[in-house]
Amino acid sequence: MPCDLHVHTTASDGTDSPATVVRRAREAGLSALAITDHDSVDGLGPALEEGRRLSFTVLSGVELSTEEGNQEVHILGYLFEPGNSALRKQLALFRRARRERVVKMVDRLRILGIPVDLEQVWQLAGAGAVGRPHVARMLIQMGVVGSVSEAFEKYLGRDRPAYVPRYKYTPAAAVRLIRQAGGVAVLAHPGLSRCDHLISPLVRQGLQGLEVYYPAHSQEMIWHYRRLCR
Repeated sequence: MPCDLHVHTTASDGTDSPATVVRRAREAGLSALAITDHDSVDGLGPALEEGRRLSFTVLSGVELSTEEGNQEVHILGYLFEPGNSALRKQLALFRRARRERVVKMVDRLRILGIPVDLEQVWQLAGAGAVGRPHVARMLIQMGVVGSVSEAFEKYLGRDRPAYVPRYKYTPAAAVRLIRQAGGVAVLAHPGLSRCDHLISPLVRQGLQGLEVYYPAHSQEMIWHYRRLCR
């Protein structure tokens, strides 16, 4: 039976609430779903509750934003204890750092003559983990750009005028954190991140899997990462 183990909700940069995502997954004929919001587990409670109501399997998950050198690397965590104190403490640091980063990005956009309303960015994010996608959506609403990808290409991407470096947290630290919380650590979309050189070192730190199937992965990438997993 098909399942989807990489799904975001309004608890980070998704567009549907956790409960809605669960309902849509069930309607689509999936057998299970993992909620993997960026640097947040706030969507797990509502998703798990809706899963119980519908007798549908929902797995605990998270996608931690990390960096190695100047390379962005995402680590997925599954089946951990959501209430783990070390995990909660680190996620609180992520949350604070994300807000500080957005404030700095908005300041840079204002210097560029783009009067972004910070309060409206907070409203777009709601109770979720705020990030660049919310700033991008604000730029779309203002008519500055026509799409999220254009916002990143012109303003928010690395080396663009409004880019602000992310909070520094290493992939190895993320893997260890997930394992300490009783979870399974998986390298997200390695073909997109282009970080094959990190796989062996991360396995030594406790990495247990690779996200082989991902929309941006070509068939060649899928074969490549399946071979690596074997």
